[in-house]
Amino acid sequence: MAQKPSIPKGTRDFGPAEMAGRNYIFDTIRSVFRTYGYAPIETPSMENLSTLLGKYGEEGDKLLFRILNSGDAFSGIDFEEYRLPEGENAYNSKALSLKVCEKGLRYDLTVPFARYVVQHQGEISFPFKRYQIQPVWRADRPQKGRYREFYQCDVDVIGSSSLLNELELVQIVDRVFGLFGVDVCIKINNRKVLTGLAEIAGFPDKVVDITVAIDKIDKVGLEAVEAEMHEKGLSDDAIKVIEPVLMLSGTTEEKIAVMRELMGGKSASGLVSETGLKGLDELDELFGLIEAAGISHEVELDLSLARGLNYYTGAIFEVKAKDFQIGSICGGGRYDNLTGIFGLPGMSGVGISFGADRIYDVLKGLDLFPKEVTAYTKVLFANMGNDELRYLIPVVKKLRDAGVPCEIYHEPGKLKKQFDYAGKKSIPFISIVGGDEMSRGEINLKNLATGEQRTFPVSDISAMTGFLE
Repeated sequence: MAQKPSIPKGTRDFGPAEMAGRNYIFDTIRSVFRTYGYAPIETPSMENLSTLLGKYGEEGDKLLFRILNSGDAFSGIDFEEYRLPEGENAYNSKALSLKVCEKGLRYDLTVPFARYVVQHQGEISFPFKRYQIQPVWRADRPQKGRYREFYQCDVDVIGSSSLLNELELVQIVDRVFGLFGVDVCIKINNRKVLTGLAEIAGFPDKVVDITVAIDKIDKVGLEAVEAEMHEKGLSDDAIKVIEPVLMLSGTTEEKIAVMRELMGGKSASGLVSETGLKGLDELDELFGLIEAAGISHEVELDLSLARGLNYYTGAIFEVKAKDFQIGSICGGGRYDNLTGIFGLPGMSGVGISFGADRIYDVLKGLDLFPKEVTAYTKVLFANMGNDELRYLIPVVKKLRDAGVPCEIYHEPGKLKKQFDYAGKKSIPFISIVGGDEMSRGEINLKNLATGEQRTFPVSDISAMTGFLE
């Protein structure tokens, strides 16, 4: 019996209709990136594991797809060196994998971008504004809206610490989702505030544990987050300092005012955090810029927003669709020293990533794809026989030369069958040319949606293209 064809879990095939929608997303996002002065780059699908490991936290490292070294990767391995004392067949798989896997599929586009900046710093003018639209891979558990292979559309500026860059990213998000017609909420926080929260709670060394736990609050709820912080060694008193902040409501000004009191020593611990106060200053300035820019979508200061990636140091962003239930469709933040890992310290950057696959699900779920997006062919010429075919071929060539996607039905046949073909392919126009049209030197075109039909001289290609627009 032949093997049933399949693909790995968490991956998908995309047919012509899906690709039309995806290209619409990529083209729209790319056009906005270019409007703001960002230039494209690409990096390899695989990176050295040394580039990827340690950049995404312990949980992120577990989700890296590792590539087995070519050839006999296990040749010459002394397995006894990796045997653990717990059992006869227990091995240190982490150490062993590093021996047989030197490369991995990229987890995101930001770390490869930092590597690119350092490697090509002599060729780059700073601040460097780049965008990148490529797939990434994560060994995650597949579920709705979560895939193992998916595209990211990243936009970053590096070599500048100006908050004008953060504003520009908010404007890009605002414009992209305005073009898509998706109502979104842009959530903003600052990692310095979260660092300050750990400091006034009395556990400055637990900032990573706190942010990793807080990052799950939307998925698991407050009680589960508190339980995780307990497991990580935080005291009841520390959690009592953190909990009210996560539930804080009110206007942006009110939230910042409350946080200033807490960071200034008015919390139960009485501790002061200069880092937290600096983060609040940055948030105050950024929201002032956002107000001046007249952003059309909702922008919210969400003090529970953490973003789990370890490299964020300043502003952090997350974007959610308001009318469709799915996880974040866009996210990013400020990183002050990501390039320092690769030998170029003090290079501050900020970026945001659009999740194309989730955006696709949102647009499809809300029926927001423009109807013409899925129509690759603009006009179908019915095939009525050999004489008509010879009459149409030069006309079709001229229309294609003018940039009109068109095709002739592949064989003579019943008109119903040819109309059905146009309908299945969402072709908006059809042309049926018979002996009468040929004798008059004409071409007729019919809009299948409106029923409007027009006749044109066979030589008037410009008039035909105008009708087809």
